[in-house]
Amino acid sequence: MPEEKSRHVLQTVKEYGKGLLSFIRKRVKTNEDAEDILQDVWYQFSSLINVAPVEHTGAWLYKVARNKIIDKHKKKTEELLGESVSDDEDEEPDFRALLLTEGTTPETEYLRNLFWEQLFLALDELPEEQKQVFMWQELEGIPFQELSRQTGEKIQTLVTRKRYAVLHLRKRLKQLYKEITSY
Repeated sequence: MPEEKSRHVLQTVKEYGKGLLSFIRKRVKTNEDAEDILQDVWYQFSSLINVAPVEHTGAWLYKVARNKIIDKHKKKTEELLGESVSDDEDEEPDFRALLLTEGTTPETEYLRNLFWEQLFLALDELPEEQKQVFMWQELEGIPFQELSRQTGEKIQTLVTRKRYAVLHLRKRLKQLYKEITSY
């Protein structure tokens, strides 16, 4: 009987191996991650086959692969959150690690949406000139020289307005940063 199960595992690997690896590769960052996940899927399959037969092998394999991919994304997000935490009260919040992760999970989408919502609420609290300079410079990427030419304001005036906006946003978003990184 063990020989029959071994043959079944080998046949399944031949039948689904390439397609499953391709499925995984499309959803993870590196080939190494894809191979690790595929290895985990095969390990779980071979362990399960010794206990009970799998009725819909293909569906089961793809479901396990999908779950392993989600687990990998969650683990990376948790690692990024852990790296972001600091005990230094004076340290500035660094949302880059949270917002620029490649994986899209419900958690990262929620955090991104929450961040943007809070950012725009904080921007609305600023005087209009500070808000505009910040948005033009940071969100639209317009250089200070171009802004100076468009608005007729001195570059130093624009830099000062942006500085006040940044200071306000840092203070305002620090609490959000602490809440996000403390869970």
